[in-house]
Amino acid sequence: MATITFYAGQGSAVSHLSGSGLGFFGGAFGQSVELNKYQDTTFITNSNGTKEGPSSDNNKYFNDGSGNITSIVAATGLKFVPNVRATLNLRFTHSSAVKTQNVKMRVFDRINVNNPASGVWTKVAQFLHPWDTFGSAGTPSAPGSGDTHWWGSALHTSTPSVGNPDTRLPTSSFTVGGSGIVVALAKSPGPSGEYAAGGTGSTAQHVQHDWYVGLTASPRSIGSKTQYGLYVSLEYL
Repeated sequence: MATITFYAGQGSAVSHLSGSGLGFFGGAFGQSVELNKYQDTTFITNSNGTKEGPSSDNNKYFNDGSGNITSIVAATGLKFVPNVRATLNLRFTHSSAVKTQNVKMRVFDRINVNNPASGVWTKVAQFLHPWDTFGSAGTPSAPGSGDTHWWGSALHTSTPSVGNPDTRLPTSSFTVGGSGIVVALAKSPGPSGEYAAGGTGSTAQHVQHDWYVGLTASPRSIGSKTQYGLYVSLEYL
């Protein structure tokens, strides 16, 4: 049997997201994010963002190649962020060992996976850094092998110079969304993502595969953004 589940938090405090989701807020739960700025906190919440659940590590866009991570004062290059400090852990499990490929993640309007979310920009980074500290074990300055730039940013190779090309979005909308910018994740990363092979992926077969992503969101108009969802698809064999 194949299952995809979503987790937030880190270490033994991982929280399952079934029946709920993530909410992006200002300085505390329930506080609005300033227009055209990015969130300061991330919480597990209900579909309307009104019920406070456990907090997740907050990954906040700072510039195209770095972000502010919970409890870390200075902005950090994306490759230096440990998997355990990601906003979200995507986990695929199967009753027998399989390999995974064509792993795609979309941000959509909760109606049609090809439609981008409306009124909010999202940037995404895949972290491939299985050590628990910022930098590799024994060499704190060494990075992992995840994304150098946020998906949906001007410097990421997936982003056209005009931003997201979806016609539903204004010109120069630098955001992941719908079929305009789809995030490709590593093939067959294995448990804890240890076999992701620098992002190119592997052909290793496992009963569990883990991906770790940072999510950061910015409102482009006033009001709560509830038509906002995450969709993941993959092939396994």
